[in-house]
Amino acid sequence: MNGSEKFDVMTSSPVEKLVLRMALPPVVIMLISAMYNAADTYFVGFLGTTETAAVGISFSLMNVIQAAGFLFGHGAGNYISRALGAQNGSDAEKMAATGFFTAFCAGGVITVLGLVFLSPLALVLGATKTILPHALSYLRFILLGAPFMVSALTLNNILRFQGNSFLGMIGMTSGALLNVFLDPLFIFTFRMGVSGAALATMISQTVSCVLLFIINRTGKQNVPILPRNFSPGKDSYLNILRGGSPSLLRQSVMSLAAVFLNRAAAPYGDEVIAAVSIVNRVVMISGSAIIGLGQGFQPVCGFNYGAKLYGRVKRAFRFCLAVSGVILAVLSVLVFIFAPDIIAAFRKDDAEVIRIGSRALRFQSLTLPLSGWIVLNNMMLQTMGKALPANILAFARQGFFLIPLLFILTPLFDVTGILLSTPLADLLTFMLALPLGIRAMKKDLVE
Repeated sequence: MNGSEKFDVMTSSPVEKLVLRMALPPVVIMLISAMYNAADTYFVGFLGTTETAAVGISFSLMNVIQAAGFLFGHGAGNYISRALGAQNGSDAEKMAATGFFTAFCAGGVITVLGLVFLSPLALVLGATKTILPHALSYLRFILLGAPFMVSALTLNNILRFQGNSFLGMIGMTSGALLNVFLDPLFIFTFRMGVSGAALATMISQTVSCVLLFIINRTGKQNVPILPRNFSPGKDSYLNILRGGSPSLLRQSVMSLAAVFLNRAAAPYGDEVIAAVSIVNRVVMISGSAIIGLGQGFQPVCGFNYGAKLYGRVKRAFRFCLAVSGVILAVLSVLVFIFAPDIIAAFRKDDAEVIRIGSRALRFQSLTLPLSGWIVLNNMMLQTMGKALPANILAFARQGFFLIPLLFILTPLFDVTGILLSTPLADLLTFMLALPLGIRAMKKDLVE
């Protein structure tokens, strides 16, 4: 499709069918990405509880890298979708180039700083003396791949916000499937242990980045990323920050919260850290379909909001909310029933990890259905360019609620306090998101 045809499709097709078509590739990407993120934990689980905990504490660094990718990908992508909705192709091209090239440089900065301060970084993330050697081995390769990880996420989101999410799926899933193949090869066949898992991730992310760049350059229907369109400047970066800051804030505070979780768990042993790590991966898989659905909603929201077709935005939002409610209710029941089996799949030889992880997973399953309203509202506000409420909601779960709850509940209830903090944070975030979403519907989407 050319630009005019794409505009007609995005602004006149039935929104329900359009959202499903836009959402299918992101859902696949999110599910596969969540599964291959869990693959490191799964395969490393055969090495031991301490090794599993090492991968778990590295989760915070992965969140920082993803935060950079989402900042530039969502920031540039949100602007691009609104520019295409307003039929400003030139502005979209400049933003695509600026977002991508700046993202690669930002990844390079993360690499340099991380490698220089590698040992202090591992300790800050929550590594104990027994976990530290394995954490260093894992973090080193993850940091080397940071520029490609940030760039791959940026490219995928730039494609997605144009309505070309299928092309992004090809690049992202190719790397994800490669990672699942390389993990056992490097960990067991080449006897690289934890470092093998990280090397597999680094190679896979690099392959995804290269494929996505080739796809962008060769597809006639894509906004091209060309060096001549690189336009760094105050206005460009303000627009990126406006559209991407909620994602940056959400991922950054998620990383910070993971650090506090690890540090709160550390006095109770590596088993608790390992259990929390496994639960985080499982919850990520459980919620990935809803995030993918929301990512399918975002280009529909951006195009139609840019074209001032507010009724279509509201219909698309309500449809996504209904679909997410059904999916999350079913998942919540299944996760609660099969929690011990799910945890055992990652660490079947450690009864204590299974016991702690099962309790944590069952607690979280109780508030899982609430995440649909939270995620979809955050994405709608972000895509509409409503930076303040989007940032408040992005920061709320970890910043306003989870971290303070850890400080309050852990001294009172020990490990149980740690496990209860996350579902309580979900409940409080939902209570905050409720009026924000209703206000947006009544004030910002008035036809």
